[in-house]
Amino acid sequence: MAQPISSEAIQKATGKSWDEWLKFFDQIGARELPHKDIAQKVYDTGTPGWWSQMVTVAYEQHIGRRVPGQDCDGEFTVSASKTFSGTMDAALETWKTLMAGRTELSDIAISHGPDISQTEKWRYWRCGLADGSRIQVNIYEKAPGKAALGIQHEKLESTEQVEHWRTYWKELLSSYK
Repeated sequence: MAQPISSEAIQKATGKSWDEWLKFFDQIGARELPHKDIAQKVYDTGTPGWWSQMVTVAYEQHIGRRVPGQDCDGEFTVSASKTFSGTMDAALETWKTLMAGRTELSDIAISHGPDISQTEKWRYWRCGLADGSRIQVNIYEKAPGKAALGIQHEKLESTEQVEHWRTYWKELLSSYK
């Protein structure tokens, strides 16, 4: 499960205490604003983009609009990654071999894909599942002779699904050489 960001980390990164942020959110009427508008107002204070999002998410968790791991649309995402020796192309080929012939993942049918594409710096493998969730595998060169593979499983419906898939992907990656 994703953990909420600490008040100390927020203050260190933004120069404002959590209490100062709460006063700011009250002043702008943030309870009535959508995520995008809140994040923009935080950004307009001079807070860097990533931290604008993190402070906004922390606020939305604080008021009960979302729980850790939940996006602003109410859906959940889980990710897992592994770094290993080899090239991006070798990583993609190994992943394709690991997925070859599968018609389901954790007893849920693959509904479309896999779709495979690449750019100079990335290799991608994507598919959708019958439950409406989708999986994106992104591979990039982390350092010469090392590739990183990241799995992002999106459109999950609950924290229970997040934990189920986190375990599933970690176990699968542990078998990935």
